[in-house]
This record gives sequence, C-alpha cells and structure tokens, in this order.
Amino acid sequence: MPANKFNGYTDYGVGIGLRIPHYDHILSQKPTVDWFEIISENFLVDGGRPLDVLDQILAQYRVVQHGVALYFGSAEAPNRDHLRRVKKLIARTKTPWLSDHLCWGSVDGTYSHDLLPMPYTHAAARRTAEKIRQIRDFLEVPIAVENVSSYTEFHVSEMTEWEFLSAVVELADCGILLDVNNIYVSSKNQTFNPYDYLDQIPHHRVAQMHIAGHTKFEKYLLDTHDHAPPDPVWKLYAHAIRQCGVTATLLEWDDKIPTFDEVHNEALKAHEFIDQAREAKIPAPRETVRARAR
Repeated sequence: MPANKFNGYTDYGVGIGLRIPHYDHILSQKPTVDWFEIISENFLVDGGRPLDVLDQILAQYRVVQHGVALYFGSAEAPNRDHLRRVKKLIARTKTPWLSDHLCWGSVDGTYSHDLLPMPYTHAAARRTAEKIRQIRDFLEVPIAVENVSSYTEFHVSEMTEWEFLSAVVELADCGILLDVNNIYVSSKNQTFNPYDYLDQIPHHRVAQMHIAGHTKFEKYLLDTHDHAPPDPVWKLYAHAIRQCGVTATLLEWDDKIPTFDEVHNEALKAHEFIDQAREAKIPAPRETVRARAR
C-alpha cells in the first residue's frame, strides 16, 4: 500500500460521535453532518444491528474510527486477535486514519477497561512508539494518538506530559489526536499551564481534535463528557487551531446524552473559531505528517 499522509488541514470539518440514542433520528431524518466518529470496539461483531446501522451510516456519511483498547502504552505485545478484528472493520469503514489513546490498560492479558496514565520516561516513550509502529504496520492505516486526562503522576517521570507526547509521536512518526478538554482537565488536576502544553507540541502532527465537557468536583475535574464544553475549553480550542491550523474537530458527548440536534448544534459552535482562524490566514504547518502504511 502506498504511503498515506494527513495533517491538520483536512476537509473533514466538524463531526460528532455516533451514539445509540441518535440512531433512529439519523437514519430517518438524514441530517447534514460532516462526519461521524465511531468507537471501534462497539462494532467488532460478526453481525446484528450494530453493523446494520453502521452500513446504513456508511452509505451516507464519512466515518472515522476511534479506539479505546489498543493500549499503546501497555508493555505486552499487541493483541493480534483484536487487531485482526479492527482491521476487518477498517476494510468496512475505509477510515482515513485510526485513533486511540496514549495510555496503558492491560497486564498479562488482564484488561482494566480504563485509560491509565503512563510514566513519562524515555524508555516508555521508545517502547510505546515501537508498539504504535507495529500496530500501524499491521493495520495499514495512519495512526493518531490521543492525550488522556490524568489524575495522578508518577515520581519516575523524566519529562512533562507534552514532552512525552511529542517524543512518542516523533519516534513513531504518527499523528496526534489532540483532546483539548483532556488538556484542560489535566492542567487543573496537575497544576500546569494548558497553553504551555499547546505551544510546545509538534503542531504539524495534529490530525484531529476533540472537544468535550467535564465535571468539576471540590478538588479535581473529571473527564465525563456529560455536558457541553465550558468556555475555558472553547478558549483553549481557539488557541489550539491558531497554533496547529484548522483541523478535523469532533464533539464528544457520551453520558446524559441530549437530543441529536442539541449535540449537533453544540458541535457547530466550532465553526465560529474555525472561521476566525481562516480569516486570520493562519499558515499551514511547515511539515506534513507522513504515516507509513505498509
């Protein structure tokens, strides 16, 4: 397969996550949506309603796959059975890239079903990048890794989170799914400046962005995706696209899900910031991510 490439300047516009409560509305009303993001693991089945709905969506819309179980940061080798199922789904969706989280979540075949933060060490960066390359070569599709929200730190860390993310994607030669809400949540929990984070990552590697809401507790923020993004997240998003360029953007809303129209209208607010960025004539990043698919 020839090399594939992507950068922040895609024509994908603004999308939303495909969620069960909205299936009937989407299929019956056929709303105008730039694209849908699906959670890969929800469709790794041999048949039934999930694939029937997905096929109907694919007939009308562009779809991008987002995973929650590749665990790039886990120490063990990639799960080949899982990868085969993901690759079969890729053949179905024709996703232009595949994203998953920069985290770990399994030990010796036991899965936590959680997105656990990593120690930010050079050894972990090298091992994670190697695993990303292995997965990309098997799946034959460009990869983008997402920064996760964090609630604790490892004493053995040798660098900041953004330095670790930058090291991993440069070593792996892959893209970034920049979750703006996660940066904001982590910045409050770990006490760092989220704008420093955005200023110091490799901007040309940002292939997609996530925006979402979170819940504020007395001593910490929790990444809940159960309401609209608050103003600080939108402001951070505006800074992100000024730094990285206009990028495929997705609104996540995964709990206490309101009507389709409410979710979609909230997502479309991103166009206000995109239009401002385009009016400012932000130059494209100097480099283009080249994610080799062999």
